[in-house]
Amino acid sequence: MPAVTVFGAIAAFLVAATLLTITPGVDTAMVLRTAASDGARRAVAAGVGICLGCLVWGAAVALGLGAVLAASPLAFTLIKAAGAAYLVWLGIGLLRAPRRGMDMAGGAAAGNDWRVLRRGLLTNLLNPKVGVFYITFLPQFVPAGVSVAGFSFLLAALHVALSLVWFGVLIAATVPLGRWLARPGVVTVMDRLTGLVFIGFGVRLALVRR
Repeated sequence: MPAVTVFGAIAAFLVAATLLTITPGVDTAMVLRTAASDGARRAVAAGVGICLGCLVWGAAVALGLGAVLAASPLAFTLIKAAGAAYLVWLGIGLLRAPRRGMDMAGGAAAGNDWRVLRRGLLTNLLNPKVGVFYITFLPQFVPAGVSVAGFSFLLAALHVALSLVWFGVLIAATVPLGRWLARPGVVTVMDRLTGLVFIGFGVRLALVRR
């Protein structure tokens, strides 16, 4: 069997990563909800935060820290519990206090943008499944004769780039519906549905096994 080339490995990874990126998950739900209720600017902030979390995990795996997570049940359980609790906390907050309308202010405060970015970042940093996913998925696409750490980080960066493109598509598709989404009843229902989704993902994360 001929050896896999660097370009062949990257091409195969891009196909697989694209399919995984567009599969609905908590990241997609967060970006869609933010775009619908807070507008494109804050949705971009949420997407950037999510991608920064992926990039941190990618760097950790490339440096070998992911192996510690994979080998230590205690470390995995602690991060998993924190991530599940955070998602459930976000979900309960949306259920208890859904917004009555969309924030139509064009000049949102920078602090609010930072809060949205931080929420996306923490959502991924506190999800050990991302680290385990990288440590089990990335090595399958590392060809012989390259730096495993460097190439693994490159693949993680490509995954982040794909995610940014996908989030851009989601935001672009949501923003034209802004007038309809700005209706108070729609925003309230959306917040509550997203809250249920976050709680569902939190429970799912709490029950996951390596």
